[in-house]
Amino acid sequence: MAVVDTVPVRAAGPATTAAPSLLRRLLRDRVGAAALAVVLLFLLLAAAAPLIAALYGRNPVEHYGQNAPGLLSDGGLPMLPNGGISGDFWFGLEPGLGRDVFTQLLYGIRTSLLIAFAAAAATTALGVLVGVAVGYLGGIADRLFGFLANVLLAFPTLLLLLALGPVIESRLVDPGTAEPEWMQFLVLVLVFSAFGWIPLALSLRAAVRSLRERDFVQSARAQGAGRRHVVVHELLPNVRSQLLVHATMAVPTYVASEAALSFLGVGIAEPVPDWGRMISRGSEVFRADPTYLVFPGVALLLFVIAFNLLGDAVRDALDPRAGAR
Repeated sequence: MAVVDTVPVRAAGPATTAAPSLLRRLLRDRVGAAALAVVLLFLLLAAAAPLIAALYGRNPVEHYGQNAPGLLSDGGLPMLPNGGISGDFWFGLEPGLGRDVFTQLLYGIRTSLLIAFAAAAATTALGVLVGVAVGYLGGIADRLFGFLANVLLAFPTLLLLLALGPVIESRLVDPGTAEPEWMQFLVLVLVFSAFGWIPLALSLRAAVRSLRERDFVQSARAQGAGRRHVVVHELLPNVRSQLLVHATMAVPTYVASEAALSFLGVGIAEPVPDWGRMISRGSEVFRADPTYLVFPGVALLLFVIAFNLLGDAVRDALDPRAGAR
């Protein structure tokens, strides 16, 4: 899942971006402020999902339509119009199983965010470790990494994700044993991490190769600073902006990728709520019950667009030339 970002690197000295200053720049951008508000709303809904579900009086796993008569037809479709929307079921019922759509959406946010944040953290850590190391060391390490990165990027990523998921599951779970929920999350994070770190590592490698020849790095070396000091105190602060932008842009990428894999049947399995699986089910019953597809589709679209716009706004806020435009 490639996430490519380009952020201007400061010419010298550690890059220090105060959080209050960044937030002020971000809030001055109306689109960025609106995107931030939407992202925070989704985060709040994910964190408060159990409380909201308790107050609402529904949960995402109970088959309400099958347990109570008059909610689903003999064909499994909601009896009431618009997918069964009513005062008892705000977003209607899932065709077939009769689960509550509203709570499925709430808990689906938690599923997507947990996987996306874990994958973004893993790929960022790997990208920093490899990119900064090979960029600073240069020589044969740099050439070997360049060759390895080109080889890995040549693979068809989606096909590999589809193939790697079942392989990893078969290695971690004994045959005939039910796969635990945490294992499903772990497999997706591992699959995303296998390739997602490469673009960031390439970007950091190029930035560090330029930075290592700057005066402030040469001055630190001349004063007897070791490699660890140079990397931690001189180089890393100057690529902090790239890391923040990468993480911000990576989250919606992994949310969409996780939904795509679940849509194709190799993501999160039942009964864990998941947007991709909801969209897959909605596409099957779209003609008879189009409402069921609308809610997860709109939720996924809003979330990905808001996070992408937030990433663009963060990039502009961190760009020292942004104020001049």
